Amino acid sequence: MSRFVVRVVVALALLCAAGAEATPRLPIAELSTPDAEVRQIGQGRMRWFGLLLYDASLWAAGPTSGSEWRWDRSFALDIRYARDFQGRKLADASVDEIRRLGMADDARLEKWRALMIAAFPDVAKGQHITGVFRPGVGVEFYHQDRSTGIVRDTEFARAFFSIWLDPRTREPKLRAALLGLK
Repeated sequence: MSRFVVRVVVALALLCAAGAEATPRLPIAELSTPDAEVRQIGQGRMRWFGLLLYDASLWAAGPTSGSEWRWDRSFALDIRYARDFQGRKLADASVDEIRRLGMADDARLEKWRALMIAAFPDVAKGQHITGVFRPGVGVEFYHQDRSTGIVRDTEFARAFFSIWLDPRTREPKLRAALLGLK
């Protein structure tokens, strides 16, 4: 095979791989409506002392500008992990962040921790957990595009996604990137 053909094949493979992340994954694609196709609002990276923990992307149908962000529509937050994590540790960290944002009801936080432990499997490097927010219902979690649990609690759903989307988030640069404000 000529060098030109090899270069073309390699270039096409790289283009396909680059475009793969811009294509909505199954639970995300289901957010499309007859009036609006699902689009990526933004994406960003979470680092801790320089170590990459995960890449995150926020998806919704309709307007994709962060300035038009609303809690009254379905959306999805997809997190691709850059290292292995235990599901229990993800749940514990989520509870800590929800508490930091102002939830002081320890009994409710423990209930939410149990729900997250049930929904969050251990993840390996490169795996995804996707949370789909459904207004008036709650949240459905997916691991590698398979449903791992539905939490029918709108207060939990809003508190959980506030970890990333609330203006008081611990990571304002990630929030801005997810909302397309950066």
